[in-house]
Amino acid sequence: MTRIRVLSPIGEATKETVRVPPLPPTLAGRTVGFLDNTKTNFDRLADEIGALLRAEHGVKAVIRRRKSNASTPAPPEILAELAKACDVVFAGSAD
Repeated sequence: MTRIRVLSPIGEATKETVRVPPLPPTLAGRTVGFLDNTKTNFDRLADEIGALLRAEHGVKAVIRRRKSNASTPAPPEILAELAKACDVVFAGSAD
């Protein structure tokens, strides 16, 4: 007899809270990060936004990191690196 494994689509709710720091009042002199989820054209979008942020808002540096694919979370090492090096991080998707 063949067995079928049934998976539940219901996620587990946690009671964990995360304190989100306030956004800086200005981006001038700050480092901005982009977390690329590997979808088509996100690299181009991040390049353009990064250039605009530098030119019009005085952003000091732009750091981009890329996940291995769109359906899995970013590795903890990438998240830790972005958290340490950046003042603001944008996670993005494009097609």
